[in-house]
Amino acid sequence: MRALVIAATTAAVALPVPAGAQDWDVHRDERTKTVMAYAVFDAGVGITFRCQDGGYDAVIGGLPPAGDESTRPLRLVFGEPSAAPHFQNWNVAVDDTMAVSPLPAPLARRLREGGRLQIVVPAATEGGRNLRYDLMLPASAAAIDDTLTACGRPLVDPRDAMLTDLDDVGLPSGMMWTRRPRPDYPNGRKVYVRGFAVATCVTAPDGRLRDCVIETEHPRDGGFGEEVLRGARGARVGHADGSEAPFPVRRVMFRVDFRMQ
Repeated sequence: MRALVIAATTAAVALPVPAGAQDWDVHRDERTKTVMAYAVFDAGVGITFRCQDGGYDAVIGGLPPAGDESTRPLRLVFGEPSAAPHFQNWNVAVDDTMAVSPLPAPLARRLREGGRLQIVVPAATEGGRNLRYDLMLPASAAAIDDTLTACGRPLVDPRDAMLTDLDDVGLPSGMMWTRRPRPDYPNGRKVYVRGFAVATCVTAPDGRLRDCVIETEHPRDGGFGEEVLRGARGARVGHADGSEAPFPVRRVMFRVDFRMQ
């Protein structure tokens, strides 16, 4: 049986402030069609942006082990500590000290200019306290730009600003699903027992979704992203108050988890 689930997408222990890296390093491998930019910080964590054979990833490594969880919450604060935090559920890699971003390209565009970044891992220490990494990112846009360009991702996307308006289920305030995306389990040459894909779309005036993009998917050759795009064609959103007024252009996000049972 094949099943899928559409997911919605205190005190802290601080590491030395700020932990810096000297520059982004770049790795290229023509055989695997890989372009990778990465930086390793004094605090023991590293950030990697990678384009591999058309798939784009952003990974934070060196975190406390996540255990058996498939996702873990991370809170990112850009700039000063008083800035508003960005909360997201990240995917846990096979190495459970590594977390994979659900929105790698927007994150790459946000970090390409460098600056201060705090990563808060909730309840990551004994006693359930949060763990905070305070990092100073090097300003080296060229390295990250190379990874974005290799995967055909824009270096600037004005729609990124709309992501801050999304709630826990990936919709702007005052909006609700009237028909959720309904993908099927992919029937490709390679069949995996589980996978996921994260998509962002733009709303049309009638509540349909358009300009959908797969932000990340895993495994890449499992057909999960393609199936999510197909399932999004019949999705609709509506006003939470029941109004039938036309929709402005808004960005929405949703994640689909596929599991074979």
